[in-house]
Amino acid sequence: MGSAVARVLAGRGHALRLLVRRGSDRRNLAGLDADLVEGDLTDPASLVRAVAGCRYLVHVAADYRIWVPDPARMLAANVAGTVALMRAAGEAGVERIVHCSSVAALGLTADGSPADETIPASEAAMAGIYKRSKFLAEQAVLALVRDGLPAVIVNPAGPVGPRDIKPTPTGRMIRDAAAGRLPAYVETGLNIVHVDDVAEGHALALERGRIGERYILGGENLLLRDLFALIAELAGRRPPRLRLPIGLLWPVAIAAEAIARATGTEPPVTRDHLRMARKRMFFSSAKAMAELGYAPRPAREAVADALAWFRAQEGARQGSREDASTGAQGHAQSHAQSHAQSHAPGGGGADARPDTAGEDHDPETSRPVGTRTGHVPGQDRPGEDPNAGTSPVRSAP
Repeated sequence: MGSAVARVLAGRGHALRLLVRRGSDRRNLAGLDADLVEGDLTDPASLVRAVAGCRYLVHVAADYRIWVPDPARMLAANVAGTVALMRAAGEAGVERIVHCSSVAALGLTADGSPADETIPASEAAMAGIYKRSKFLAEQAVLALVRDGLPAVIVNPAGPVGPRDIKPTPTGRMIRDAAAGRLPAYVETGLNIVHVDDVAEGHALALERGRIGERYILGGENLLLRDLFALIAELAGRRPPRLRLPIGLLWPVAIAAEAIARATGTEPPVTRDHLRMARKRMFFSSAKAMAELGYAPRPAREAVADALAWFRAQEGARQGSREDASTGAQGHAQSHAQSHAQSHAPGGGGADARPDTAGEDHDPETSRPVGTRTGHVPGQDRPGEDPNAGTSPVRSAP
């Protein structure tokens, strides 16, 4: 989402300074004219350097994972990091701030009808460490607003669309459903919104939002079975028909978390997933529409754009694998031909030097740079938002 926000702000003529982590994946920033400053939400000194001289601040960075083996690290980034950044911005004289919270920090209605910004919420009602971290961060920003911080808060729903390189939990669900890897579902509901609409909402909040107010940036409320049906239609597959009760999945989630801790992988289902599924996360964006001019597109377009981007990425990876395979085969063929020529009549005979191409040119090691993909130490871990999402803006248009 951070790169989408940066692109919208750049399109409005803002000069950008983007906070990025050392060694982070920066593919989403390609083509952006921006000043990149290395830092981290857990390094307060780097935040001070990042906001120095900025007129506006848009804080989009967060650790977005539903389950983490060490909750303290998420709290350090999402809560303490947010507070440190807000204080640095205040001390630097930043004129206006947009803090990206989440609908995860908001209250829900008892009957499952769409909730708005007025529904009460409490830390005790937050299901899981991610929701708790976003709630605590939002409360901290509101407390600083009462002390004079010029901040507006936006609460995005479930953003989907292009450039989801990790992918996010919502993006992973859409990708896996399209691939037929989700044969069953639980009965719940969520709000799906195009990531570019959320980015536009950030810019509108910067320009028109009222200090201290919260604005839900949502799209369309969908039951999970209806979302899966939409994904299946767009992907040309049959939707899952097996509905599972949450209670049946509880021991599965416990086992999945234990395996994840032992192997360092991410569990496919967790108890926090199931806690959240007990209530429909339906929301209303009426306030943002009325006050900001926010106008989200239908969820169908968001899902279609997400699937198109995932397909393009898979096609690019497949093309890279085929190029590497063709290169390896071509090298082997060249080696065989050279070897045959050196032993053929008139091809060198006893005076010909032995062929050594296979010794120095392993087709695997001579693969063109950039065709191999994988996790590089220091890059953003799967499911985390990079600190490139924190986008201090240096000047107004």
